[in-house]
Amino acid sequence: MADPASYRPQTGEIPTTPGVYRFRDPHGRVIYVGKAKNLRSRLNSYFANPAGLLPKTHAMVHAASSVEWTVVGSELESLQLEYTWIKEFKPRFNVVFRDDKTYPYLAVTMGEKYPRVQVMRGERRKGTRYFGPYTAGAIRETMDTLLRVFPVRSCSAGVFKRAESSGRPCLLGYIDKCSAPCVGRVTADEHRVLAEDFCSFMGGEAKRFISRLEKEMASAVADLDYERAAGLRDDIIALRKVFERNAVVLAEDTDADVFALHDDELEASVQVFHVRGGRVRGQRGWVVEKVEDATTPELIEHLLQQVYGEDSEVQGRIPREVLVPENPSNHAELTEWLGGLRGAKVDIRVPQRGDKAALMSTVRENAEQALKLHKTRRAGDMTVRSLALQELQEALDIPVPLLRIECFDISHVQGTNVVASMVVVEDGLPKKADYRKFSITGAAAADDTAAMHDVLTRRFRHYLADKVAQVPVVSGEISNPARPGSARAGEAPPSDPTMPAPKAKFAYPPNLVVVDGGQPQVNAASRALAELGVDDVYVVGLAKRLEEVWLPDSDFPVILPRTSQGLYLLQRIRDEAHRFAITFHRQKRGKAMTVSALDGVPGLGEAKRKALVAHFGSLKKIRAASVEELTSAKGIGPALAAAVVQHLGSTADSEEATPAINMTTGEILES
Repeated sequence: MADPASYRPQTGEIPTTPGVYRFRDPHGRVIYVGKAKNLRSRLNSYFANPAGLLPKTHAMVHAASSVEWTVVGSELESLQLEYTWIKEFKPRFNVVFRDDKTYPYLAVTMGEKYPRVQVMRGERRKGTRYFGPYTAGAIRETMDTLLRVFPVRSCSAGVFKRAESSGRPCLLGYIDKCSAPCVGRVTADEHRVLAEDFCSFMGGEAKRFISRLEKEMASAVADLDYERAAGLRDDIIALRKVFERNAVVLAEDTDADVFALHDDELEASVQVFHVRGGRVRGQRGWVVEKVEDATTPELIEHLLQQVYGEDSEVQGRIPREVLVPENPSNHAELTEWLGGLRGAKVDIRVPQRGDKAALMSTVRENAEQALKLHKTRRAGDMTVRSLALQELQEALDIPVPLLRIECFDISHVQGTNVVASMVVVEDGLPKKADYRKFSITGAAAADDTAAMHDVLTRRFRHYLADKVAQVPVVSGEISNPARPGSARAGEAPPSDPTMPAPKAKFAYPPNLVVVDGGQPQVNAASRALAELGVDDVYVVGLAKRLEEVWLPDSDFPVILPRTSQGLYLLQRIRDEAHRFAITFHRQKRGKAMTVSALDGVPGLGEAKRKALVAHFGSLKKIRAASVEELTSAKGIGPALAAAVVQHLGSTADSEEATPAINMTTGEILES
């Protein structure tokens, strides 16, 4: 790796004007392209303190061996030149949006003498009209339906030439799904009109064609030409089927692309809905590795550059409106650039309310689900899981294979309803049967470090108790101390080989404990294990801010590469523990908001409590009732009625009743 100081330019040599710069590796390949309003300020940031750079930027400046720049006249020119160079050199350290799947498009080759309708994937071709993207099943059905009304050629060049030379059309010509220009049934001009009508219908003029066919059908009926009217009726049904497949979400005059983004520290998922004529005509998605320290506005800028730059030769590809979650950096210049590509004004904006904001929320949900699916698929690969475990073991210098990993997280709201979660991963996959939840009270709930110490102590105390309970009898003596449910010390427990052994509460111990947090949480967890004498379990912490991995009593964190499979694994475990903890916290908080004065009555379950409240109507009337009156309620006997009177009598003087209603059941908790 090169030393950045070896190729750092002199500060006075770098201009202070806008420009575009390129980093090259020792082989002369461009590995990064960037733009700046002030070249001197931006480039100095790479060389001032390379050790303080984030991992990917640090890797980039050490992989490079030279840097060069080009001065431009304005920020718009820098935007255009940056995109041109990224497209030309494809630098590996720039953000590159990749499709999360290969989407097919419905394409019409208008550049040919006899235009052809076909399904296309991959790079776009000049002179071809594209519609979509669609899912594979939907596009085949749409194409098959429309060829009935617009019998445009859909055969390959080889099939067309054979039919032309033989004078016989292919099967589609015989079943009237092709106008057969190969044998002269229609002229080239007539066939082109059919292709243009096909494109117009797909471009949003469906109602015009349906109305025209309805008028022709009515005219055929008036002329008593019922056979032609039946054919037109079937054509109308076919067009409506295609037209109604796309849901109306916005006003009919709305042409917009709606982008949404969901990201984490390492990756971002982007989804776009293509809305034409107020209907969602297609959907597309990308997953990007955040290989540079890009903010959301910068990601959106790169996204719009790549999406519309590659399709700039296609007429009508850029809509009037581009709706984004945040305004991109260089918003004015990007708007001007897209307007130049489209040949008309383009409005880039953030929807704040109404139907467009609601649609943006739907697109954002799709992006979130796409990122989850992407991570799940990657986690399901056995090779990737093995690589992740191996990378993690080597990076943390752990001498044993990481067969079992447990992760702990604390959740609360300003110190109330403090809970913790424990999630388990075995062989890189979650083992939900071993997940555990902890309620934390008293002094342990004072702060996160005390809570983490308490949780680790309780978890491994159970492990040690289970370990002692499973020690076998040797020479008729018992080595385990007395514990609930076991034989007394000095006595052999009853032996019954037909009975299964009692199941341990926490199974076997993990090789690695991961805590959500930095050095304080790690040290608290390590201290808990040391106090219990557990010395064969390793502890690390994952801090969210910079995804640093902390070891006990270490002054510096371990920095894993941001594309490391080991880091991905730690993140997935941490996020799962966080989700599990928040779910439990919300459940506990919800129960705390619906506390009833009848909850503490021994023997009074939920069903009988509801019956009691339904019978008397309020807690005040229950408190005033005698034992005999309480027994009139369904399921309440004399003993239980006496317990209710005693319990309410003991609490009546201790605190003043506060009106409350259970919002879930509608139960009146206080009058």
